Amino acid sequence: MARVAIIGLGNMGGGMAANLAKAGHTVRAFDLSEDALIRAEAAGCTRGTSAPDAAQDAEAVVTMLPAGTHVASVYDELYAVLAPDTLLIDCSTIDVATARRVAEAAAAKGFVAVDAPVSGGIAAAAAGTLTFMVGGTDAGFDRAKPLLDDMGKAVIRAGGNGAGQAAKMCNNMLLGATMIATCEAFVMAQKLGLDPQAFYDIASVSSGQSWSTTSYCPVPGVGPTTPADNDYKGGFATALMLKDLRLAMAAAADANAATPMGSRAAELYEAFAAEGNGAVDFSGIIRTL
Repeated sequence: MARVAIIGLGNMGGGMAANLAKAGHTVRAFDLSEDALIRAEAAGCTRGTSAPDAAQDAEAVVTMLPAGTHVASVYDELYAVLAPDTLLIDCSTIDVATARRVAEAAAAKGFVAVDAPVSGGIAAAAAGTLTFMVGGTDAGFDRAKPLLDDMGKAVIRAGGNGAGQAAKMCNNMLLGATMIATCEAFVMAQKLGLDPQAFYDIASVSSGQSWSTTSYCPVPGVGPTTPADNDYKGGFATALMLKDLRLAMAAAADANAATPMGSRAAELYEAFAAEGNGAVDFSGIIRTL
């Protein structure tokens, strides 16, 4: 078992910290939220008074922070207190350039850094069933994998540093576009006189099948329980989907990649969020149709 610091105890980081403690690791946690720290302590973690305090003597540091600027800032705080060869695992969703830059800076100071953004949402973070998309060296991945295994169901190396973030952006751009298409199809089916359950039964085993249909159906009372069954509360907030789509559009521009569907999805989620729906689950965009 390892001495692990986890910095960032929001909806995702809190569940991750709890699962690391449950697996038997010694977990020292830090967040700016007192409530988050109380929940972490109840889950078996000890609290740090600051990010550097939490990371003192840690063998590995896991960060789950809002944006690349936060990751870079926290890493700069940590370097002075970390032991040589400490493993840094950033599970935040940030831009590829920052992921590569902080990994290079960490390596230059004698540390090992990987980017390991996640897929699965709040429920998967709590259940320990996240998917981790990892960017880093072979050696970095091999060191990170046992810890990530304790928080997830799938840990996949995407390539070198930054590749995890690239995979996350492409994955969530696909999710954003397919969710809108799924919403369109269900609304159109109903307007054509089809029963939603009948259409679900057909689409879920036909060529139109997607995760947005079978695992996260945007229609209440159809398929497994989803945020649609809770008035689109909980789940994956529209503001977070929009953040990921903005990152994807910026990456597409840098790579000169054509993303007409992704671009349109970003536009639609921009409009949905602007109408006051930032906290609504992203599948709630069906209401606009």
